[in-house]
Amino acid sequence: MPGPLPGPLRGPAFGSYRPDEVAWLLTDLSGVALEAPVEEREEAVQSGGAHYAESLPQEYQPDPDYMRLYRSALDASAARMARAVGTVAELVLRERGGSAPDELVLVSLARAGTPVGVLLRRWAAARHGLDLPHYAVSIVRGRGIDEVALRYLAEHHDPAKVVFVDGWTGKGAITGELATALAAHGGGFDPDLAVLADPGRCVRTFGTRQDWLIPSACLNSTVSGLVSRTVLNPAILRPGQFHGAKFYAELAGADVSNDFLDTVTGHFADVTGADTAEPGEREPDHAGMAAALRLVEDYDLGQANLVKPGVGETTRVLLRRVPWRVLVSPGAPEADLAHVLLLAQRRGVPVEEVEGLPYSCVGLIHPRYTRGATGADGRAAVGGSAG
Repeated sequence: MPGPLPGPLRGPAFGSYRPDEVAWLLTDLSGVALEAPVEEREEAVQSGGAHYAESLPQEYQPDPDYMRLYRSALDASAARMARAVGTVAELVLRERGGSAPDELVLVSLARAGTPVGVLLRRWAAARHGLDLPHYAVSIVRGRGIDEVALRYLAEHHDPAKVVFVDGWTGKGAITGELATALAAHGGGFDPDLAVLADPGRCVRTFGTRQDWLIPSACLNSTVSGLVSRTVLNPAILRPGQFHGAKFYAELAGADVSNDFLDTVTGHFADVTGADTAEPGEREPDHAGMAAALRLVEDYDLGQANLVKPGVGETTRVLLRRVPWRVLVSPGAPEADLAHVLLLAQRRGVPVEEVEGLPYSCVGLIHPRYTRGATGADGRAAVGGSAG
């Protein structure tokens, strides 16, 4: 029989969000040295020597120029984000809430989904007077969702009322991971993932299918409650524990997590019923994955995991991985790409315009990375061409 379940973590002891805004179903690994240079991690992952979730990248600390770009992006898109939050929240309340919307439970996929889950919770409170529980759980590509967290949710709530939340979709890998894991688990959890932006066209519940910047993608822990990426390392975590994460309390001076939420929430009052009308065609057609597979062939990458489509995923490549190229769709909105282009320039990553992309941009991870090929500074390889 499984042992007793651990309890959730809450701010301010863990994370910088208010304790009522999110309960983290995570194990606190703040005292464990888990960070490794990006280049070391990339080499270990590509060689098969380690899984990406067994360690953490060193947290990117933006300079004032980059933070100005982030702030400009947030100011420009906060109203758009508020409309997307409203659209998703109303869909969820109508379709999943039924006659008992107060029983809904928001479960964010940590960490990119966490700010979105807080915003959905705030919308439900502001527009409907609801006080919805909100949790953050870990899901790991290739390893599934945290089974201990699912046990906790099933013990405390009706699984049929649990709504999983994320920020955006790329090519749909995590969407598939979630569906597969929940099917294997059983227990009545609904795999329909609610996201603000679905450029990968792989979910039914979304605010938009346009590939535009969700500004929280620009930063790491400092816009996500000072919490790291999640960690699943059997050398550190015992059976019966939640997946782990770190609380970077030492970064409090740079934390913009609550400012981000307040800026978007400040536009809720301007969102009309017409703004939150149900989107048109909602059935997934997985066009994002099809496009990614074409790029695998065009650039002789060998595997789809090296293609990271969309503004959010491209940003992650530039912040956490060893990027090879950035592909940009001609005519993509400059405001959504300004931070991508700055990061690419700083890391020496070639930027190519590519016609016909269903995304504003796509990040390609270096396909045959070694530190000798790329340089110890992590800058992109010089030369080379697409296959």
